[in-house]
Amino acid sequence: MQKNKIYRALAMVSLIGFAANSWAANLPGNASADDKPASLNALINWAIEHDIAQQQIQFQADAISEMGIANSQLMDPKLRMGVNGLPVDSFAFDEDPMTNISVGLMQQFGRGNSLSLQQKQSQQKAGSVRKQADVRRLDVTQTITSAWIELTYLEQSHLLMQQNQDLFRELTRYLSTNYGVGASQAQDLIQAELQVNKIDEQLQANQQMQQRLRAQLSEWLGEQAWQVKATGYPQWLALQEYFAKAPHDHYQALTAHPRIQIADELIKSNETGVELANESYQPQFGVEVMYAYRQADRMDGSPAPDLVSAFVTMDLPLFTEKRQDKKLSAAQHQVGEARTQRDLTLRQMHAQVSAAAIDRDNTQQRLVRYRSTLLKQAKEKTQAVERGYQNNTSQLDEYIRAASEELAIELEQARLAADLQQANNTLAYLLNKY
Repeated sequence: MQKNKIYRALAMVSLIGFAANSWAANLPGNASADDKPASLNALINWAIEHDIAQQQIQFQADAISEMGIANSQLMDPKLRMGVNGLPVDSFAFDEDPMTNISVGLMQQFGRGNSLSLQQKQSQQKAGSVRKQADVRRLDVTQTITSAWIELTYLEQSHLLMQQNQDLFRELTRYLSTNYGVGASQAQDLIQAELQVNKIDEQLQANQQMQQRLRAQLSEWLGEQAWQVKATGYPQWLALQEYFAKAPHDHYQALTAHPRIQIADELIKSNETGVELANESYQPQFGVEVMYAYRQADRMDGSPAPDLVSAFVTMDLPLFTEKRQDKKLSAAQHQVGEARTQRDLTLRQMHAQVSAAAIDRDNTQQRLVRYRSTLLKQAKEKTQAVERGYQNNTSQLDEYIRAASEELAIELEQARLAADLQQANNTLAYLLNKY
């Protein structure tokens, strides 16, 4: 009777393998979760809508745009007032005909088309800043999706470990009862209790990681981050559609990424800078009109007439070697630097896509191996050790190790499934295929 109780306990431990296999068949990566991506999308949309960084970028772009408009206007006219030819012996305004009170206006104009080009360049810089908002939206999407994937894995692994801990606790109770009547060895009971405590430690570490992820999510989701229940992986429909076309390379897709579009806007802005540098070779004009009021009379006693003066000023950029030539050369170098930076960014992103695609393919192959070979062999080993223990040819600790190894392989498979999702997340970010 007591021996049957031990076999009954062993039968319950053998459920570990069955529970693990059942859980593997219902992994989020294998299950249909039509409503889960909508929940994830709702969180992402809320985070983007309430993202303070979006407002900061918008303020920055508006500031650049408004400053561009201000800098593209004509200089304010200058008012000139004074006295000419005032005799110092009497300081009388009506003693000398040359004495006059002058009032004038001066206006300086832009150099060539420099004012309109400055406004054009400012709008291009503002457009480049606004593109940073698109990059920010992708960053938020990637970050929240990554945390969602990790929470899905952690919650599922927590459930699996909890189920197995319940089974080991049941085994411990049976072994404790049988030990009391001399039907079990003390080491078997200790080994079972040790396994329960080890799972306790794993569960606490799992809970710690979940809490840490939710704390990180609170940056974007606020208090609702603590209520997030991630129970399914994204479907990646846009990404799957893209790879279904089997592209030879990813450069064309990458050119639509906001980071590359920012680089394109910077190139345009620097090209406008070259146009501005060329305008520095043009002369700059100004006009001045003055009215002089005279109180003195002429020598013949007739009133001296008032005077009107008009001037046109023009600077002559004759010595351009150290000024205009250097400005133009610097502007051209800036264009070259911007184009080189764009090419470098594009090449780096393409390499990242290739690396993520390799990770994705290899992880898929490893998952196939786990599902077709490793799990099957681990289950067969557990069953063989169970039969050996029933036949008194193996010890209970061997059986527990075999069952624990089977559980570990199940968790490794779950980790691979999450890694596959993270690779998809990286690809979706780089290719803008969410």
